[in-house]
Amino acid sequence: MESADWIALGILAIYLAGFFWGTTEAARAAGRPVWLFGMASGTGRLAAFGFRMAFVLALAGPLLWLVVPVLHQADPFWTEGRFMLAGIVGAVTAATGAALAFAAQMSMGASWRVGVAPGETGALVTGGLYRISRNPTFLGQAILLAGVALAILSLPTALALLLFLWSASVQIRDEERVLRAAHGAAYDAWAARVPRWIGLHAKPDKRKCT
Repeated sequence: MESADWIALGILAIYLAGFFWGTTEAARAAGRPVWLFGMASGTGRLAAFGFRMAFVLALAGPLLWLVVPVLHQADPFWTEGRFMLAGIVGAVTAATGAALAFAAQMSMGASWRVGVAPGETGALVTGGLYRISRNPTFLGQAILLAGVALAILSLPTALALLLFLWSASVQIRDEERVLRAAHGAAYDAWAARVPRWIGLHAKPDKRKCT
């Protein structure tokens, strides 16, 4: 792999370290656990698994492909650093996504949660990056994984991005129901003026959280 490819992987590794550090700090500020994946059920449990697998695939997949040549030789997407420009653009994209995701996470403060569960929400955060997207952390993570996939195109990195997008879509809808139940009109007003991702407004989901 070229140097830009390694940089993209390094950015992903640094982001994950920051993610876990930020989650620990949020739990300390909230005075309670904020890691809620263990409380998920049904498709939410699958999404929780999907999130973890997406980042494992993006980080460990290319390394495994390098260590076991037969794997990357059988991978129709593997380019072995032959497109330097794609590697550079991918690394820059990954850095942009990592910075956005980390900034969004930090701005949540004690309201940060990993996963979703009724009765486990914090205060509704609507300022800063949350003025332009209701899910800037997911948006940043998607950009980060897209950057890694662009820099190191392979089956693991492509699958990581697709798996993440599916998992995020499931969790976002679960979060919307829980937040609407917890914050009512305040959440509805925010959802009416801020898009779910960015640039595209979605009609609020009126189903009640059960």
